[in-house]
Amino acid sequence: MTTEPQPTTSGIARWRFALVMAVFAALLLAVLVRLVMLHTVDQPFLFEQGEKRTVRSELQPASRGKIVDRHGRPLAVSTPVVTLWINPQQINLQQVPQLAKSLGLNKKNLLKKVERAAGKGRSFIYLKRQVEPELAQRVLNLGVSGVYGDHDFRRYYPASEVTAHTLGIVNIDGQGQEGLELAFNEYLSGQNGSRRVVKDLYGNVIKQLEANDVPQPGKDLHLTLDLRLQYLAYRELKAAVTSHNAKSGSAVLLDARNGEVLALVNQPSYNPNNRSQLKANHMRNRALADLIEPGSTMKPFTVAAALDSGRYAPSTVLNTAPGYMRVKHKTIRDHRNYGELDITGVITKSSNVGVTKLAHNLGAEKIWRFFHDAGMGTASVLGFPGEAVGTLPYPEQMDDLRLATMSYGYGLSLTPLQLAQAYTSFSQQGCRQAVRLLMLEAAENTPGCQRVMKAKTARQVLDMMETVISVKGTGRRAMVKGYRVAGKTGTAHKVGRDGYEDSAYTAIFAGVAPVSDPELVLVVVVDEPQGREYYGGEVAAPVFSRIMEQALRLRQVAPDDQKTKTIVVNKKKAAPQLIAKGGAA
Repeated sequence: MTTEPQPTTSGIARWRFALVMAVFAALLLAVLVRLVMLHTVDQPFLFEQGEKRTVRSELQPASRGKIVDRHGRPLAVSTPVVTLWINPQQINLQQVPQLAKSLGLNKKNLLKKVERAAGKGRSFIYLKRQVEPELAQRVLNLGVSGVYGDHDFRRYYPASEVTAHTLGIVNIDGQGQEGLELAFNEYLSGQNGSRRVVKDLYGNVIKQLEANDVPQPGKDLHLTLDLRLQYLAYRELKAAVTSHNAKSGSAVLLDARNGEVLALVNQPSYNPNNRSQLKANHMRNRALADLIEPGSTMKPFTVAAALDSGRYAPSTVLNTAPGYMRVKHKTIRDHRNYGELDITGVITKSSNVGVTKLAHNLGAEKIWRFFHDAGMGTASVLGFPGEAVGTLPYPEQMDDLRLATMSYGYGLSLTPLQLAQAYTSFSQQGCRQAVRLLMLEAAENTPGCQRVMKAKTARQVLDMMETVISVKGTGRRAMVKGYRVAGKTGTAHKVGRDGYEDSAYTAIFAGVAPVSDPELVLVVVVDEPQGREYYGGEVAAPVFSRIMEQALRLRQVAPDDQKTKTIVVNKKKAAPQLIAKGGAA
């Protein structure tokens, strides 16, 4: 029987080895072909995709310009912060509670927010904005994937509520919303820059490749405000509004020589650094946006118009008996029958009958012209958003009754700032100064002034207003020890739904000091004081006294009231020394 030959084992092994080697050679060839493709045809695409995952064009935020007072003290500054954000497509949801805990956020709410964003395919949501750099770095150091941080700036106001109404606020994006922040938003904003950087998986910058645009910080705003005077004016006004349970209040302090605003405060106020309890009605700058009827603080202007006309002199006598007079359907009254009063007495006693007779004698045209030149019914051109203009009726709108009421401060309206500006005409030889909040550059010219009255008339009325502060005047509580003060009280009924209210008042005091060489003008307004005291001489005058006294001493103004000085001879030295009574040499 014949057996067939069997294939040898060595032959099969060689066949299998050749097959395996061929497969490996084919794979190697495929790899080599793919490498060639990647380095030639696909290289630009891969390079671009690689850069997208490592190289970023990053915004470089510009720092907002500072706002400082006249002595360079910071009022508004920008501090570095970090904005944390999440890519919902990258984050591990199990790490969300840890993130929430580290930032003091609600765990359930944050988890729902991330899940909702991931479900919608979003790749960006804010985790928390404007985080302190130290806290932000601790969060980033947790190493949670999908959490990133961008550098930014946050606005901070060192004086808080004291300067809130003047400075205003910015929103979370650093754009001005109120006050000077809004008015000078473009000036303060600056210009953002950009740079190309390499970032790792967690968003940390590994290397800066190039700076495309260097951020340009905003310009600084130099104000005429004196932070020391701002603080003391705010403190005294707040105390008065609180003690009299008043609705609101304002105070404006001007440099009588050049119209610079040294202090401008309001009550109620708000904290611009913490807006959790912010109320809209607390944000209004009442000194610039609220209109008041000035009441008897307008009587000096009526008297000045009479003196300036040449028809009257300070010694001219007016008969105000029997203490009232009938004009059309209204009876105009004084507090009592003052009988015969000279022009000075009309101011001292605040006689409504006296100024009514002066206004009727002068006529509507002359009164309107004088009041208009004093700034009534015209904008102060301060450049503040929301600043009110006020109203002054035209001569053809004034009958005898309206002319009479306007002579003692009713039927027209103005802001506390406008009233303070008008009073600079008494301090500067009859010339009304232009008010300003910004310090002028050395090259700029100081704004001119508006001639209101003759210099002689201004001096005469200033001396008359000094008698208001005397023992027999209505504003004796406005006295400032060591200084001669001139001013005028005002108590105006407020307008209600059915006309003037019998129990709602605005208490006002406007004054100048020192009389010998006027340096400061101050107006204090307290709206709707409650209780037994509601007159301007009872409510606003004491506030004026406290603010003015401290302001004069802070500005090192020499006392001019000779009655409060005495000559003391030093036994060791022959030269006499002037000291105030009760004080030390």
